[in-house]
Amino acid sequence: MRTPRTSLVAAALLAACGAPAGGGAPSAGAVAVGPSAPSAAPQAAAPAASSTAVAAATAAASPAPAPCGALGCLAFDAPAQAFAHALQSSPRVLAVGEAHAQQGADGVPSATRRFTELFLPALAGRASDLIVELWAVDPRCKKEQVARVEAEQKAVTQTQSAGNQGEFLALGSEAKRLGIRPHLLAPSCQEYDALVRAGPDAVTAMLEMIARLTAAEAKALLGREDAAGKMVIAYGGALHNDVAPRPGRERWSFGPELSAATGGKYVELDLIVREFIKDSESWRALPWYPHFDREAHPDETVLFNPAPGAYVLIFPRS
Repeated sequence: MRTPRTSLVAAALLAACGAPAGGGAPSAGAVAVGPSAPSAAPQAAAPAASSTAVAAATAAASPAPAPCGALGCLAFDAPAQAFAHALQSSPRVLAVGEAHAQQGADGVPSATRRFTELFLPALAGRASDLIVELWAVDPRCKKEQVARVEAEQKAVTQTQSAGNQGEFLALGSEAKRLGIRPHLLAPSCQEYDALVRAGPDAVTAMLEMIARLTAAEAKALLGREDAAGKMVIAYGGALHNDVAPRPGRERWSFGPELSAATGGKYVELDLIVREFIKDSESWRALPWYPHFDREAHPDETVLFNPAPGAYVLIFPRS
């Protein structure tokens, strides 16, 4: 990851996009990580393409998924099979959104951990870059401005698991080990000033800024000659990646912009840990929720396809 000058500040905070009040639904997320990005593991050569070939052969030899209802629902024996199905279109941008782990969920592996361990290795050699929704604070920014933004973040993220930040950092480090270049979001000092000036609208301004910075970074990476034909991964909360944002949330999502920039070679993939799903207003508002039966297929991976290029992957019970 990019390292401006100094070491990582340990007291980083999950940023502006925590779960809505009343139920911990999928949410966007970022981390303000102090004056620099983390120093990840030394760069390693990309693994041989044989790992991808093995994964493809395994998927081909597996039983076909079983239909499980509306919205193109399919039940797979293993998460890797569902993941491979979602990537059949060979997207240029894979935008992964997650439902963040909340406090009290320490015994259940998070979506971040599962993506790092189960899915990321299959992208070695296929993906060139990973944008992790973490904030690298420019050390030139005024400390009081940064502190005021962090205070706004705390109000939103106080219910989230304390381990979320470390797992985002581990994701970036593992990507680097696999030969996938990790990148952080880097708000400018002017953007911090704008967030402070936003006052009570600071959270909305953060949501818009995250979408804007991610889109700009992804388009820059797609234009690199050494990334031609490879995938750019954006990993964060399940809000900014919407290819068809809900009315009023259009400026919170980079989905439409990156879908257009790639000629439709864009996949929105939301990762949901079954145990995190609640019977709350925020969860019930999701299009797939009415069609999800918690008791059905508990040991299988359920994949919904609610819209073209959009998938929701629900892991089997832990």
